[in-house]
Parts: sequence; C-alpha cells; structure tokens
Amino acid sequence: MNIRDLELFKHLAATLHFGKTALECNITPSGLTRTIQRLENEIGETLFFRTNRSVNLTPAGLLFREYCEETLTRFYLFKSGLKSDTALHGELSVYCSVTAILSILPQIFKQFRSTYPKVNVRLQTGDAAKALVKLQNREVDIAIAALPDQRPKAIEFIKLIETPLLFIAPKFFPDTVVWREQQIDWEKSPLILPLTGLSRTRVEDWFGKNNIRPFIYSQVAGNEAIIAMVSMGSGIGIVPQLVLEKSSLRNKVDVLDTGPRLKPFVVGACTLAANLNNRVVQSFWDVTGEAVSTSNNSV
Repeated sequence: MNIRDLELFKHLAATLHFGKTALECNITPSGLTRTIQRLENEIGETLFFRTNRSVNLTPAGLLFREYCEETLTRFYLFKSGLKSDTALHGELSVYCSVTAILSILPQIFKQFRSTYPKVNVRLQTGDAAKALVKLQNREVDIAIAALPDQRPKAIEFIKLIETPLLFIAPKFFPDTVVWREQQIDWEKSPLILPLTGLSRTRVEDWFGKNNIRPFIYSQVAGNEAIIAMVSMGSGIGIVPQLVLEKSSLRNKVDVLDTGPRLKPFVVGACTLAANLNNRVVQSFWDVTGEAVSTSNNSV
C-alpha cells in the first residue's frame, strides 16, 4: 500500500460513498474500487460492507481507519520536517458556507496565504449545518461553524462573529403570514425550516416551550434556499442575519419584528484538538487568533 491508497481509504471511510469520494479525490469510481480491493487483499480482511444502498465500515475497517489516520498524520509531519528550507509546506482542508467566504474568511485567508505561500488550501463549501459533522468525520482540518450550546468534546473553537437569528416573511406576498390578535398564528402560517442544524434546534425548542405546534410547510437544506422560498411567498423562514445581509434576495423579504427572540449564533473556526499537532493546522489557527485579536483591538 502507498500514501495515496491510504488517503483514498480515509476519505471513503468518512463519506461512505464511492461516487462522492471518487469525484472529490479526482479518481474514477472503478479506480477507487480497485484501490479498496487492493488494500483488502493486502490486509486479508474486508474493510467495507457494501450493498446497493449503503456502505459501512467492517470491524477490520474501523481498526484500519485508526491506523490510517495515525500513519498519514505522522507521514505529513515527517515530510514537512524533511524540507531543506524553513518555509511551511503541506495541505489544509477547510469547510465553510459561501457566506463565510464572502464575509468572514477573506482577511484570514489573505494573511495565511501571504505568510505561508507553500501551503495548499483546499476549500469545500456547502450547508453550514454540516460543518461540525464534516470535522468530526475527519473529512476536513478546519470547519467554520455555529457553536452549539454544548461544545462537543475534543473540539477547539475560536469565536469569529456573533449574528442574530431572524424570522423573515415575503415582502410582496403579505397574505402568507396569518395574524391573530396582532401576533403570528404559527399553526396557520406556513413555516420553512432547515433540515438540520442549530437554528432548527433553537426554533423547535422555542415552539416546544410555548406549547405551539407550527405549520411546517417545507424543510430544506441551506439558508439561501430558505430565503429563496420565502421571497416567492411560500412561507415564513428563519436565517442568520449574516446570511440575509449577503443574499441577493434580501430586498424581497421583510424581517418580522414580532418573531421570537432566539439566542444568536456564535460563529467561529473549529478543529479537533488532535489536529493542532499538525504544524499546518496550528499555523492557520495562530493566524486566525491573531486576526480576531487585531479586529477586536480596532473596535
């Protein structure tokens, strides 16, 4: 086996999806299958349970994942230590939403790239609700995420920004919101919620505490999708203010001042504590901390 084989196995062990790993690792599905079969032949054990609908790690696969992660970490550290110059080399993987790229990360990335030009930054974008899952599955080194009320163990966090959660309604379809005694009738007003994530948890907690059974019209992935559906008159939505401010549809929705006051999001950089043993990750962490300190001092 070689390092490339181990990297492919590690990625597949996180995604449990041959097609997704093949696409993101720039290899054909058949090539990925052959790599896994070669590893299984060398080890003498089946690493994945495979059916037409699912892929899961076998007991041997779980053990090999630990070996693989440790081996790759040691290899990257060893390779970095062999460089004849003092410049930091390596690769850093970061997961964040498009909003984070537009509003939070530009200055941090600028500083990091200018300080460590030989580090390759691999950026993944997607639904912010998936950020911590990506990190905990070891698919990425750094994730930009909203911090849960109880921070998961072994996760380090640097606060970057705080943003309120807003209830929004369509500007041009006022009849979408049903009112009763100058209050929103949540049992009749259609509500658009995120499939998962912290905003979903907080709004469900609020409804539960107030004994309200809301009319959930739709559940979608991503805050931009919620804003789009609200702008078309589909219902009331809930999104972070930071996302709404960067949305091209912000002028087609209204913020509901009568909506519940939910606890705001605290958004920051997250990594596993063990990742800070990696010089590349630690360097990004240091740059992020310095950027936050500089920003706070300038206020």
